[in-house]
Amino acid sequence: MNKLYIGNLSDNTAPSDLESIFKDAKIPVSGPFLVKTGYAFVDCPDESWALKAIEALSGKIELHGKPIEVEHSVPKRQRIRKLQIRNIPPHLQWEVLDSLLVQYGVVESCEQVNTDSETAVVNVTYSSKDQARHTEEIPLKILAHNNFVGRLIGKEGRNLKKIEQDTDTKITISPLQELTLYNPERTITVKGNVETCAKAEEEIMKKIRESYENDIASMNLQAHLIPGLNLNALGLFPPTSGMPPPTSGPPSAMTPPYPQFEQQSETETVHLFIPALSVGAIIGKQGQHIKQLSRFAGASIKIAPAEAPDAKVRMVIITGPPEAQFKAQGRIYGKIKEENFVSPKEEVKLEAHIRVPSFAAGRVIGKGGKTVNELQNLSSAEVVVPRDQTPDENDQVVVKITGHFYACQVAQRKIQEILTQVKQHQQQKALQSGPPQSRRK
Repeated sequence: MNKLYIGNLSDNTAPSDLESIFKDAKIPVSGPFLVKTGYAFVDCPDESWALKAIEALSGKIELHGKPIEVEHSVPKRQRIRKLQIRNIPPHLQWEVLDSLLVQYGVVESCEQVNTDSETAVVNVTYSSKDQARHTEEIPLKILAHNNFVGRLIGKEGRNLKKIEQDTDTKITISPLQELTLYNPERTITVKGNVETCAKAEEEIMKKIRESYENDIASMNLQAHLIPGLNLNALGLFPPTSGMPPPTSGPPSAMTPPYPQFEQQSETETVHLFIPALSVGAIIGKQGQHIKQLSRFAGASIKIAPAEAPDAKVRMVIITGPPEAQFKAQGRIYGKIKEENFVSPKEEVKLEAHIRVPSFAAGRVIGKGGKTVNELQNLSSAEVVVPRDQTPDENDQVVVKITGHFYACQVAQRKIQEILTQVKQHQQQKALQSGPPQSRRK
């Protein structure tokens, strides 16, 4: 397309005026300027020169006090169906652009125009004029994990408002009520034209990526605090790689990062205490939620009967290896948050009980309470070994852990590490003090 339309001209515009403008811009033409009332046409030697004229002159040059408009001229039969979209950011994937355009009708063609600039230009032809008109405002949908949405929104919505103002778009986010145990993603909807949506998408993904990388860095610093989990069993990263996902990729849901763990498969039992009002949400209709959760985590999950009719909390008994505990407890914490059983501004804090052999309780406490104090400082969880406990029939006592999910996981793993050390020490001691070998007479 090398024929140009020049619009927004004053009535007294002469061909010589336009010749002077094109000559000053060093843009050649291959024919005379055909001037009409308020507009004109001219041919360029080829399409690349036509595009340079559009980029250099449209809206940037004034003639008789009015900024001129320069764009490709198209036949009348196509003019109402054909669009040109310019300044498409180079990072915007073609699949995203196609998905935006087809929402408003059948796209007969979408052709890229060769340019010298970094941004892309495409010519789009719709099958009808109504479809072409509706592309003036196109919604872009981005999926993001709920863990990142709060930081995208910012305090009092400041981050999101700034993106809207900077990109001239309208951005909405799907409500928490639409989340489920197995779909932790929120839908971010951006409304604007293709150019403004692309700018907003770049800013949104920049903020989400920043949050993701901050979480990776933070958890890598504390990875040594959570020994004993099998990374592959958690299913959080591809099985062929122990590294987090790459830093580039299309706008999509991101799985929150967790540190790399060592393998351990010993079964554990944890008693988690949840608000009594949340039991129905955890169980789900006809027990579907708790069954799905059990399959997902690879753990046995049972809810004990209420100790009293007016009990405020209920006990959830979770039995499985460390990675199953991690996944099951994580989803339970998340469900309680999603269902608003705590204040929106508060972290979900639950109490978990681990039973340990009575002879090992002293090792968890440490001399003068040193070990338990260090454990609380490391994990940010409250860890209590109640005094004067009577061991149960298995000679075990309870260790109580209270805190948000990550803090509880750190504390649980460290306690299990202490118990493993105690067990290994006992085994070594037993071997060393074994029965003496029989002597020959």
